[in-house]
Amino acid sequence: MNIHRIETGRVRIKENQIKRTKGIIPPMLNILFGKKWAEWVPIYAWVIDHKEGVIVVDTGETHKTSIRGYLPKWHPYYAFAVDFDVKPEDEIGPQLLKMGINPDKDVEKVIMTHMHTDHAGGLHHFPNSEILIDKNEFKNASGLKGLLAGYLPHRWPKWLKPTLIDLPNDRYFTFNRSMPITKDGKVMIVATPGHVANHISVIAEVDGVHYFLAGDTSYTQENLLNEIPDGIGTIESVNTLKNILSFSKFNPTIYLPSHDPLVPKRMTNKEVIPFIEKIKLSKN
Repeated sequence: MNIHRIETGRVRIKENQIKRTKGIIPPMLNILFGKKWAEWVPIYAWVIDHKEGVIVVDTGETHKTSIRGYLPKWHPYYAFAVDFDVKPEDEIGPQLLKMGINPDKDVEKVIMTHMHTDHAGGLHHFPNSEILIDKNEFKNASGLKGLLAGYLPHRWPKWLKPTLIDLPNDRYFTFNRSMPITKDGKVMIVATPGHVANHISVIAEVDGVHYFLAGDTSYTQENLLNEIPDGIGTIESVNTLKNILSFSKFNPTIYLPSHDPLVPKRMTNKEVIPFIEKIKLSKN
C-alpha cells in the first residue's frame, strides 16, 4: 500500500482562523473582521493505493472558485475571509490521470473528511466511485442550512448519491468511534469532531507507520502539538487533538492535515509526531 498526496491549488485565510484567539468576540466575527491574512497554503487531497482498490480521501478544490459568480459573495465568509488560487490542471482529476489513475474507472472509494468546498470541490471527477460521507455531516451541509453555514451544496454534482455512514461505537486505540474500510483493517475511519461537528479522519497503516489523513483537525502540526484548535471549530476540537496525540504515543504516526506546508517534508523524511511529555511543576 502506498500513500500519495495531490496538491489541488492554494488557499488563503485569516490568521484568526488558523488559531483560536481568546476573548469574548464570537469566533466567526473575529475571523471576518480580522485584519491579518495568513500566508497562502496548499490544498491537499490523498490517494491510498491499496490492493483492494484505489481510495481517495477528500477531492480538493475546483478551479471554478476563480470564476465570477461561483462563490456566493453575499456570504460574508466568501466576501471577506478566504481567497483561492486553483488552475484547471491543479484539480484532482487531471493529476490522477498523470499518475495513471482514471478517476472515472479506477477509484473504488472516495472518503470525505467533511464537505467544505476546499475538500469537496473535486467531487465531480468521481461519478462511478462509492462516495462515503458521515450522515450527519451530509445533513448539516445540505440545502439552505448548509449554504448559510458556509458549505456549497448547490455546487455538488447533481448525480451525487453518497453512502452515508454512521461510525459505530467501536474503539480504535484512543478513538471511541471507528470503522475499517479495507478487509485487512489497514485503512480506518475515525471520528475527529472539532473543525465541524461530524468531521472524520482516515488512518492508513503502512509497514507499522500510521499515516493520519487529518482533514482539518488542525491546520498545522505545531497547532496539534500545542493543542490549539482552529478559529471556527466546536468545543470538541481540543479533545480530538488530545486523542490524536495519545494515539501517536502508541503508534508511529505521520500527521498529514490538509493545509500544512510542511507535509511534503514529513512525508519524504517519514517524520512521525514527536512524543512530548508534559511535566507539571508543583509549587513548594
